Amino acid sequence: MNHATKIKIGIAGIAALGLAVIVMAVALVAEGLGNMREADEADMPRAYEYGTAVAANGMELHYLQTRPSNVEPLSVRNNVSAAAYYGINGGFFYEDALLSVSVINDAPVHGEPGQYGAGDSNAKYARGTLVWDGVLDRLSVQVVRQAQEIEVTDRSRFWAQGGISMSLPLGEEWALQATEEAAPLPDQNSLRSAAVYDTEGNLYLVVSATKGPLAAFRTAIVEQIGAGKLVDGIFLDGDGSSQLHSREKKLSGDGRPVVQMLRLIE
Repeated sequence: MNHATKIKIGIAGIAALGLAVIVMAVALVAEGLGNMREADEADMPRAYEYGTAVAANGMELHYLQTRPSNVEPLSVRNNVSAAAYYGINGGFFYEDALLSVSVINDAPVHGEPGQYGAGDSNAKYARGTLVWDGVLDRLSVQVVRQAQEIEVTDRSRFWAQGGISMSLPLGEEWALQATEEAAPLPDQNSLRSAAVYDTEGNLYLVVSATKGPLAAFRTAIVEQIGAGKLVDGIFLDGDGSSQLHSREKKLSGDGRPVVQMLRLIE
């Protein structure tokens, strides 16, 4: 073996060793990131139940069941699946302006009271707004334009989230109310999201993984959520904004960031 050949072999050996070191370093970084993610997940909320179901019409639902005291509206400015919180997307928005009521104890979550897009009004229309009365531990749907119109026992102990009325007690007449509230794209095949509650006061945050019109989503919820005990609820923002984050499942919609979400506290 001549001197030049020995040099080539030495260089090849050094290159192989360097590559091995790089591969090992990448693996260690990936392992570290994985451990960090596991640690982060360990600190995330646990006071909820995750479920999934496929309705007879083919709509695939994913939901988080919890108590309303364990939920609050939150300004997030992120895709829910990538946010540091568990929950689902919230109300309608345009760019950075929140167009749905989203308040905690009369304080809008996305700005100062009276500021455009802050969350203290349902823009343009009086719309179905889910309200949790903390004194009574009771949910209701109230059709309001401004957050100040909401009726609660104590204005320092409630939260409210705007959307579109599902009008479960109205049966087939629900669509008339949804039209009055200018439900966006009701007949389009889109991803959907909603918040509904049952006779025991349990809250279900629901997101579809399949696309369909608003009526199909509502039918799927009535069929599959709450074991026949649902009282009422609201549709939330849909299409690419339909997003969910939990220990068990992540749904990212079309990947877009949303302005606001309903997050689990514990």
